[in-house]
Amino acid sequence: MEGPTDLYGASIGGTLHLEHSRLTGHGERRGERALQLLCATIGGDIQAGAGFHVNGCTDLRDTSVRGSVVLTGARLRNPTGTALKANRLHIGGNLSCRGGLVAEGTVDLCDARVGGGALFEDASLSAEHGPALRAHGIDVGAEFNLCDGFTALGRLSMSSITVRSRFCFKDGLIDTPAGQPALISRRSTASELDLRFREPVKGVVSLSHTRVTVLNATPEAWPGALRMDGMVYDSLLPELPARQRLPLLARDPEGFTPQPYEQLAATYRQHGHDRDARTVLLTQQRRLRGTLPWPGQVWSGFQDLTVGYGYRPMRAVWWLCAIMLSGIALFTRWPPQAVDPGKPPHFQAAIYTFDLVLPLVDFGQEQAFSPRGGLQWAAVVLVCLGWLLATTAAAGANRVLRRT
Repeated sequence: MEGPTDLYGASIGGTLHLEHSRLTGHGERRGERALQLLCATIGGDIQAGAGFHVNGCTDLRDTSVRGSVVLTGARLRNPTGTALKANRLHIGGNLSCRGGLVAEGTVDLCDARVGGGALFEDASLSAEHGPALRAHGIDVGAEFNLCDGFTALGRLSMSSITVRSRFCFKDGLIDTPAGQPALISRRSTASELDLRFREPVKGVVSLSHTRVTVLNATPEAWPGALRMDGMVYDSLLPELPARQRLPLLARDPEGFTPQPYEQLAATYRQHGHDRDARTVLLTQQRRLRGTLPWPGQVWSGFQDLTVGYGYRPMRAVWWLCAIMLSGIALFTRWPPQAVDPGKPPHFQAAIYTFDLVLPLVDFGQEQAFSPRGGLQWAAVVLVCLGWLLATTAAAGANRVLRRT
């Protein structure tokens, strides 16, 4: 059929069959679209699968379909514009675009409502200008499948969406240039988000402020750039140690942000992996150090070296042992002189070193004996090291206690 097909405002009690139809339009304005099915009411399904070929724009905006919309194997071609306009489309059943759907031009599903699943397995979407798929605000009652052979040549823009089951990209492919937006799904919610792409996405994946129950992502399929600031999840699949997941958090193109580390640590702690949680928070502090001015970097580096910011408390013990042994060896070889030679107490190198190193501790040896010459400088160094170790240990302990 040449020319536009206008079914504006139509009311059809049963199923609308468009299989093996060929429609042609010559624009996107009213009266120019290949299929104009705006503000219509369909009591059954829209069956537009095998053999449904459209050159031009297919417009289903503001239409209500009691059953399902089936575009399995359809060909929608409008490469410089919008191939399918389905804004505010209401579907009681499934939106089935699986099984070889080819759309050249943007598929627009903004603010659509799908009672069942939105199924795009083995579909191919491409657009010369704009996104391959635009679906801001879509509400899907079951799974949203962009997986199992799905291919998009162009970005997917899908912010503020709700998926009540699985939001799946497993074995899907998004082809965009490196550094360009590939998947934008900010402020969205889903029961499960599966990011096991067929191959790593070269462009930027943005999931900022998205909330999911389960996040499934394997290292071999991680995107080259990922924004996760504000993202919240309860569980991670597959189970991996923190050191294997931390490189993903370093892929934010905007640089270091603390929240993704806090979220990852909270998830590990929630599932009983406290050591992994501490590893994440230690890495967070190290990456934060790179954003500080140089005095802050020096102090931060000293905290890392001595106590691991409080997440490696045994370091403080080993440092204390090293300082104590050094002091004991030094004062055993060159003991200090008694302040009062007439009544000198028995000198104990270990207790004297404790007196110097431990702040606010007085065993009486420091007052009774006074070093001379170079030993004075050694004593000053031990006192300073003791205060620095105590201060960093207190700062680290305070940081850890505030989190717990």
